[in-house]
Amino acid sequence: MTMQQVFPILPMGFRFHPTDEELVVNYLQRRAIGQMCPIPIIADVDIYNFNPWELPSVALFGEYEWYFFTLRDHKYPNSVRSSRSAASGFWKATGTDKPIQVASMQDTPIAMKKALVFYVGRPPMETKTTWIMHEYRLTNTRGPPMASYSSSSTPQYPWVTLDEWVLCKIFSKAPGPEPNSNTPPSNVTRL
Repeated sequence: MTMQQVFPILPMGFRFHPTDEELVVNYLQRRAIGQMCPIPIIADVDIYNFNPWELPSVALFGEYEWYFFTLRDHKYPNSVRSSRSAASGFWKATGTDKPIQVASMQDTPIAMKKALVFYVGRPPMETKTTWIMHEYRLTNTRGPPMASYSSSSTPQYPWVTLDEWVLCKIFSKAPGPEPNSNTPPSNVTRL
């Protein structure tokens, strides 16, 4: 039995360019509580099993940027630190986290946005690539606008809390042909 990937039927001229707030409110929050998204174009993928140049082939939608829901992986069983190791390298955070706020809730950020860069190899012999990830994670899993929902996620993931789901936007600063999956892209910079 073969498994076929189901692609959504989208209207002619459809463009997907959501703001950070729209991504969090309309997609990440809905995914975390098990509701359907307005348009099912973001796949559930364990992105840490892939190199970034392999991810476009498993995305449901996208040409130059791709979106995925994934569960946070932890460095240690009882740790809050995330592990971002991937198939042939790792994602490294750059800069500080940016708070995402909803217009109706000016005081409290609803989510945080983290920027990461993909490095091929392991320290100290890593090579920086042009692949970037913006990771969105919920910060307020109990207050409005999610107050009416329980602290556990969808029935198929009853052990997962709402803040374990993240939405990842992945893109390359130098788009071009995809390298073969076993070779790092040619657009890498040596540190």
